[in-house]
Amino acid sequence: MRPVLDRIARVATSDVRVLLRGESGVGKEVVAREIHRRSPRAAGPFVKVNCAAVPAELLESELFGHERGAFTGAAAVRIGKFEYARDGTLLLDEIGELPARLQVKLLHVLQDQQVIRLGSNRPIDISTRVIAATSRDLDAMIRDEVFRPDLYYRLQVIEIHVPPLRQRREEIPALAAFLLDRYAGLYRRPPVTPSARLLDALIDAPWRGNVRELENILRRFVVLQDEAMIHEELARARAMAAAVQRHTATPALDDDGAKSRPIGASSMDLHAVGRAAALAAETRAITDALTRFRWNRRKAARHLNVSYKTLLNKMKECGVASRGSE
Repeated sequence: MRPVLDRIARVATSDVRVLLRGESGVGKEVVAREIHRRSPRAAGPFVKVNCAAVPAELLESELFGHERGAFTGAAAVRIGKFEYARDGTLLLDEIGELPARLQVKLLHVLQDQQVIRLGSNRPIDISTRVIAATSRDLDAMIRDEVFRPDLYYRLQVIEIHVPPLRQRREEIPALAAFLLDRYAGLYRRPPVTPSARLLDALIDAPWRGNVRELENILRRFVVLQDEAMIHEELARARAMAAAVQRHTATPALDDDGAKSRPIGASSMDLHAVGRAAALAAETRAITDALTRFRWNRRKAARHLNVSYKTLLNKMKECGVASRGSE
């Protein structure tokens, strides 16, 4: 992370646009907030828009605002996030999900430093620093003609790649200590200190979900105060990562039955990958529900809209240890 921190220090004091790239959950928003905090705009607002979370038909109004009567339901004037972030920083998260027609409009906004609200002809000057973030491969999207290269070059004045957690394992002990202390205070639970064995397991975990996954596991550790459960979760994560890696590395057979190059993500066994992903999602949902209801399995089953027997079977299938009350 030292090159990342160095780049943050260099770009923070200017208004240059920054493109943050990295896998989901690596902490791109944290980097964006740190750039804002160190900038001359720190007293202004930091505004985040997740381009993947807002429906496409509402995203234009969300970004650029609208006038009263601009469309059905527009009962009042609304300023967009570009105006709201005036003299501050606007983070366009998951910019790769921006629809094509809005890519054109965003390009013109960045060129002209002006926005025009929906239903208006009057341009409004803006003074907003733009930081974009993505977990998508924008280079491939440009080749596939689903992302505009001119917009890419407008956003990518400075590019910062945030590495995945598995490439930053030396940070895990400090991150874990910080997060455990934070969640102990948040949930009013006794402080917990991981054993040397658990800390080694945390350092060695595959962390496909990066820092976000680490946060969730430590949050459960603070609430449940149960190292055995965390070891079970980490063991499942390692098994799932190994299964996906085996499918990725298995040599494919050519038409003559000879082994050819290893199959990639586009040709791996989709049924196996889909099942692994479904199992991981079910495990998270079950664990979260059990945590919420203090391991009362009947309440968790009602919350998950399944029968009590189904929940018990799913817990067994996912390797979630049984404990607590019914």
